[in-house]
Amino acid sequence: MFRDLLQEAYGAMRHNRRRTALTMLGMAWGIATVVMLLAYGDGFGVAIKNIFSTFGMKVMVIVPGRSSMQAGGQKAGEALRFTLDDLDLLTTNIPQITHITPGVGKQANIQYETRSFSFFVNGGYPNVEIVRVLKTTEGRFFNMQDEMQRSRVAVIGSEAKEKLFSGRNALGERVRIDGISFEVIGILEPKMQEGDNDINRIIYIPFTTMRDLKDTKYLDAIWITYETPEYERVEQAVRAVMSGPHRFQPSDRRALLIFNLMEQVHQFQVITLGLKILLGFIGTLTLGIGGVGLMNIMLVSVTQRTREIGVEKALGARKADILFQFLAEALTITFIGGALGVLLAYAVSLSVGRLTLYSAVAKNAAAGDIRLAIHLGTLAAATLILAAVGLISGMVPAIRASRLHPIEALRYE
Repeated sequence: MFRDLLQEAYGAMRHNRRRTALTMLGMAWGIATVVMLLAYGDGFGVAIKNIFSTFGMKVMVIVPGRSSMQAGGQKAGEALRFTLDDLDLLTTNIPQITHITPGVGKQANIQYETRSFSFFVNGGYPNVEIVRVLKTTEGRFFNMQDEMQRSRVAVIGSEAKEKLFSGRNALGERVRIDGISFEVIGILEPKMQEGDNDINRIIYIPFTTMRDLKDTKYLDAIWITYETPEYERVEQAVRAVMSGPHRFQPSDRRALLIFNLMEQVHQFQVITLGLKILLGFIGTLTLGIGGVGLMNIMLVSVTQRTREIGVEKALGARKADILFQFLAEALTITFIGGALGVLLAYAVSLSVGRLTLYSAVAKNAAAGDIRLAIHLGTLAAATLILAAVGLISGMVPAIRASRLHPIEALRYE
């Protein structure tokens, strides 16, 4: 029976080739629009994820502030000061923490031969490479041995390398940081950089060595990474743990300044989801226009084939047989047009390539641009939308055809 339905659908389509081709074109254009819009939404989500992944997603920066509420006999307005003991306190009491490093830095004068620049120097543990998502393109990052031996070694950013060495080899060379000689052991991969942000000019040295440049008794910040998706609970735990020894109210947000990158990630995830829904809705409306065209063509076909329907019913065809006959024709047009539309969407996505997004405002931000990558999930969603539109568009004419009275159909001129 299924084979007969397909043969009848093929015969009807072949009899009206131009009309069928135009109807297929409308469905192809509609499904291509759906696929490309959904692909754009997916590409936007991937671009946002790449942007945050460059700087780290489950990362929290804790900066000492000034209390604004009285707590435990401590008057408001007291400045907090972090020490290395706070790192042990956090590690002991918050098991979700995976990496933790102190942050101490200063703006320093960097010299190489006759060249001199003012760059920011950061002192941290070796795991700052993981916490701040740093990747070396040349050489290596400093390790625990360098940390324990207070080695005067430095890992420099890509822009710092270009300004100091102008394309020359930098590994093994020595630079002077505030007059103290350091060996360059690594060059960092360029990171996404907005405007005059100097993220690619930072120089990283071991925390113990930082004492030669600055007093490290009190920390500028504490950087942590964590493994749980419940980032709000981690932040609450940090405030609760730190409030005791530093004598401030856990609800006092000015006492402890916490920059939780997952908050922004979550906000953009909501925006991305809303964008996907909107684009999917717009694409469905566009495909619906093609569905209306299909419905009109099928209604015309029912009208033109009224006597044929009467003959079929006179020979014993049931309502279901007539309904499935016209529904099969509508669905065949729908899915052939859909297949052509998917091929068109692939051709457009490959020809378009990369759509500018973050690279318009940032350097080294090609990964933050949108690529129309068509995934299996996109095709599955588009197929479901196509099937729904095709079924609805084909069902109305098919029902009308199945309800025709055989005698009235035979008498139709």
